[in-house]
Amino acid sequence: MASNLDRRQFLGQSAVTGAAVGIAMSGASTLAASSPSNKVVVGVMGLSRGRALTSTFAKLKGVEVKYACDVDKNRAGQGAESLGKVGARKPEAITDFRRILDDSDVDVLICAAPNHWHAPATILGCSAGKHVYCEKPCSHNPWEGETMVAAARKHNRAVQMGSQRRSAPGTVAAIKALHSGAIGRPYLARSWYTSLRGPIGTGKPIAVPDRLNYDMWQGPAPRMPYLDNRVHYNWHWIWHWGNGELGNNGVHTLDLCRWGMQVDYPTRVTSSGGRYRFDDDQQTPDTHAVCYEFEGEKQITWEGLSCNRHSSGFVTFYGENGSMELDSGGTFRIYDLRDKLVKEEKSGTNGEAEHVANFIAAIRNDKPLALNAEIEKGHKSTLLCHLGNIAHRTGDTLNCDPKNGHIAGNAEAMKLWKRDYEPGWEPKI
Repeated sequence: MASNLDRRQFLGQSAVTGAAVGIAMSGASTLAASSPSNKVVVGVMGLSRGRALTSTFAKLKGVEVKYACDVDKNRAGQGAESLGKVGARKPEAITDFRRILDDSDVDVLICAAPNHWHAPATILGCSAGKHVYCEKPCSHNPWEGETMVAAARKHNRAVQMGSQRRSAPGTVAAIKALHSGAIGRPYLARSWYTSLRGPIGTGKPIAVPDRLNYDMWQGPAPRMPYLDNRVHYNWHWIWHWGNGELGNNGVHTLDLCRWGMQVDYPTRVTSSGGRYRFDDDQQTPDTHAVCYEFEGEKQITWEGLSCNRHSSGFVTFYGENGSMELDSGGTFRIYDLRDKLVKEEKSGTNGEAEHVANFIAAIRNDKPLALNAEIEKGHKSTLLCHLGNIAHRTGDTLNCDPKNGHIAGNAEAMKLWKRDYEPGWEPKI
């Protein structure tokens, strides 16, 4: 399939993909019912984060990476070469991920493309009978997250979000201790992310590089002119494609906070901050503080700094009998109310290998819900990021329905629940 298909061709191809769903689903069922040693065939979409992630898949016994896909043909080729040195075979370099959907031999789509692709690709993958490993945040907007959950349920697919600390032994032990009452009833979780990012400048229109299929890069997003400071990374800071630092890295810590506090949807969300450091094209805040309140007198806070490395930690839980610090590698420390260290357990892994193994095991054992970060969990944590960003963009305190997170009594804020899509590209299940 050529990489420069237009949208009419895409819609025609989607019909072909839909017709092949039965075949792909049958293949997945046969795999699940057979020996756990059976081969799992994988295709990866997006070869920045995707290259490192997929090398973890390639190292697992019985996992074959068949396709390395990127809309930048140089990245596709380099990614295929790199993955060929890790796995049993060199994957085929492609620039159109629909080749992965159309191949009935492929069991898994790994989506590590930009955020605006996460949900549409996952939904198409489920519809084509593929299991999906989707990088965080799982969606570009709240509606997409809800639709991903619906697609996974309709097609009975295993869909895992890449919040790998859910599988890290140290982190699992920390949350188990928290739930066992190590600090009493926890009522507050605080989280942080810091980085030292420079300015992105003011973008200038230039010709799209020959190596890049920019139309496919934009995919479901309404078309925007190509500027020299967007691709391949700075799209994170433009609302049209990205979710700022909160969606980029805040989702990791908020996921741990939500897990530890045993909460789902907030009742109230407030936000403060802005673009304080540089005067450039970035739209998302570089200095951001968000507060989430939940039923049961519980609260979660997140503080993000894009332009200053100093941090107060990663995640800290506060309870009636003490506190717990948890770092990004799973090491945790428990303190009493007088701030005396009473327990420390060290760990040095963020859980990526274990997370991938958990995903593959769920596929082989035909247990799509037996995932440490199953898509419904991923959606709930990603939704916290979306709500924080919506509160920031509207300047409003958001009152939310604790049953589903929907914003109550604010029609303007709810306009950001879903985005506009390029005609013909809106996700459907």
